[in-house]
Amino acid sequence: MAARAYWKGHLRLSLVTIGVELYSAVTQANRLTFHQIHRPSEKRIRYQKVAPGVGPVDPDEIVKGYEIDPDNYVLVEPEELDAIKLESRHTIDLVQFVDHCEIDPRYFNRPYYVVPAETEVALEGFSVIRDALRQSERVGLGQMASRGRDYVVAIKPCGAGLLLETLRYAEEIRESERVFAGIEDIDVEEDMLSLATELIDRKSAPFDAQAFKSQYVEALRELIEEKRATGDVAAASDEALAARRDNVVDLMDALKKSVGRDRKSSGKKAAKKPTSKKSAAKKAASKQSRSGASRRKSG
Repeated sequence: MAARAYWKGHLRLSLVTIGVELYSAVTQANRLTFHQIHRPSEKRIRYQKVAPGVGPVDPDEIVKGYEIDPDNYVLVEPEELDAIKLESRHTIDLVQFVDHCEIDPRYFNRPYYVVPAETEVALEGFSVIRDALRQSERVGLGQMASRGRDYVVAIKPCGAGLLLETLRYAEEIRESERVFAGIEDIDVEEDMLSLATELIDRKSAPFDAQAFKSQYVEALRELIEEKRATGDVAAASDEALAARRDNVVDLMDALKKSVGRDRKSSGKKAAKKPTSKKSAAKKAASKQSRSGASRRKSG
């Protein structure tokens, strides 16, 4: 089945207007979802829309209402919502261009693929806008309306097409200062900072989304398969749970071990420190002792 367009309208850059369609760039097809089940009967729980003192109601009798006081609402009819004229209802007007890094990641909401309408004129105009954005290394900003609300959007090249990302409004972002106010400002030890920086440098690589898999989803699939087969699941032992709780290590020691392990895995030899005479003698004696024990065993 062909994907269904989320939105159809026009993309406008000054006097250039082209027909476009939006398709969701994300899918929930692989997400595991649960239903609520009535345990005694093992029947699925269903929901009904009811009004107190009335009972189940007809969907056609339901309208939107805004609560102005407890149990006191202003009712808004569907045709009244439709009468609100938004210039961005069917057109995305690119009104500003910025560098992508200028947009705080907290503002990004949901991505959509943008494709041209099936006309030669739309394809040509679409290609011009896409290539101009790519050449200028800019992101276009505009607004669009869909399903009862309007959005700020950012549009940038994506392969042969465009990627549109809806943005949150400034009033929707919670100020971080209030949340971070309780974090005490401390002086970090230079040795720790150096080790942590080295670890970051060694693990730096281009982003590859395929390299990450949801461990929770995989474990959940295994749990479901096990319960399907046996009807029961083996619980973790008390010893294993205690070991997890007691697995508290020194931060400096953990950083050193992490860097050391990564050095080995990457095949890079760390610079060796000069060995003291006492340490060298100790190692030689140990080696000689192991050699003598081996000869006695073979004799």
